[in-house]
Amino acid sequence: MSSSSGSGADVTLVIPGRNAAATVRACLDSVVPLLESGQLTEIIFVNDGSTDGTEAIVAEYSVRQIQGAGEGPGAARNRGWRAARTSLIWFIDSDCVAEPNALTLLRPELDDPTVGGAGGSYGNMFPDSLLACLIHEEIIERHRRMPADVNFLATFNVLYRRDVLEQVGGFDESLKLAQDAELAYRIRKADHRLRFVLDSRVRHHHPTRLRRYLRTQGRQGFYRVQLYARHPEKVAGDSYAGLLDYVQPPLALLLLASLPLALWPWGWIVPATCAVLIALALAPMTLRMTWRTGQPKYLLFLPMAGVRAVWRGVGMALGVLSLKRRGRVLITDEVPARN
Repeated sequence: MSSSSGSGADVTLVIPGRNAAATVRACLDSVVPLLESGQLTEIIFVNDGSTDGTEAIVAEYSVRQIQGAGEGPGAARNRGWRAARTSLIWFIDSDCVAEPNALTLLRPELDDPTVGGAGGSYGNMFPDSLLACLIHEEIIERHRRMPADVNFLATFNVLYRRDVLEQVGGFDESLKLAQDAELAYRIRKADHRLRFVLDSRVRHHHPTRLRRYLRTQGRQGFYRVQLYARHPEKVAGDSYAGLLDYVQPPLALLLLASLPLALWPWGWIVPATCAVLIALALAPMTLRMTWRTGQPKYLLFLPMAGVRAVWRGVGMALGVLSLKRRGRVLITDEVPARN
């Protein structure tokens, strides 16, 4: 199936959401005008078992609402794109607010028949929150360093060909997190190019509460183990993250495990060395963020990310244990409040 940047009649927007009442109105307000202007054929909202007011809010808009079964974002996205009738499928999340040109900047990339998908970047809905800013500027720093041709795209803002999704079988529904990376890896293995467009942005409701963020990072670590069990060649990194990022969680685990050594003379050297190595691994990102923004508050990224490495490490350790126990982890747990 081919696309053309001249008409919006071949694009369906799919938005998965679970208990998204706090954010879905702003999301739909940003994309319904694209439907009215003809840039979109249809908007499909997949209500993934919400128990709040999400369904009633979505019903106020000219949006087709499909009921999911609370099976997670991958399953919800699969329900959405399989119900669409267009050659292109645009995915954003229910806690994102699309900028007016987000789609129009992605569409020309699909004029090249060798390109299977194109994705964009983030804006920040909470510029007054320190945690949200630390999270956001790290993402932007990574996005700024990504090339135009990539091997990783996230689903918060991505445009895929429907026939490519059909070819690879869509999202792996067993992965509650990291299913967007896993899909991108399979699409690249199928010899389709992926393109990244920095200026295509959706503003995101980044976390503002540290405890909730760290819990999510623990779950990220758990599902990353499953991801790398499927794609071991990506352990060394992809277009978004590299080996320097991946060594931090194991070092954090080693630091925790070695803390009792501090009770013996010179035993403190082991945890202290781990802490120094984690700091050295985080220093380049911290300095780049601080230099680019000109704001000293981004020096706080280093201790925040150090704590995050511990949570990711614990999650990864649990993931490894589950792999050993079950061979391949296919677990169900609580789906995040916002897909």
